[in-house]
Amino acid sequence: DIDAVDPAVLRTARSQIHTGVGALELVGQPAAAMVLRASEALVQRSRENAVLNGLGGKTSFIACNLFELTPADLSGYGRADKWLVDPPREGAFALVTALADWHADPSLARAYAAPTRIVYVSCNPATLARDADLLVHRAGYRCAMAGAVNMFPHTAHVESMAVFERIN
Repeated sequence: DIDAVDPAVLRTARSQIHTGVGALELVGQPAAAMVLRASEALVQRSRENAVLNGLGGKTSFIACNLFELTPADLSGYGRADKWLVDPPREGAFALVTALADWHADPSLARAYAAPTRIVYVSCNPATLARDADLLVHRAGYRCAMAGAVNMFPHTAHVESMAVFERIN
């Protein structure tokens, strides 16, 4: 349940990364949202969805290569206090590696401020576990809560979610 994150959090500025059809950025009527997508076609579909839901002026969309992100890329996209990450089955390895690299290099702190909270929704628990390891052990986060939802009974497929909070 995304509301477990705190409805007030959902109304703050946030970024959404790696998402599919463009529905999750509309959750909680955010004050503002920046959404990164892997293709221009997904960006266009997301823009249309935002306009249909009255969020066209609050949401910006960027097409980029989500599997080759660097700390410099994160800086260029600007700051968001909260991230909603919903990657494909391959996970968000480049994203969490960029955060870990940022955390390891104090000189980068002037150019960028990492999000205080990350909600990570995953259709592959193995890649969530891999990315959680980086977030917790190298990027300065703690796992505040996690869970799994069996959305497809009688199959091996589960959706999982974890909430990470930045450790100061």
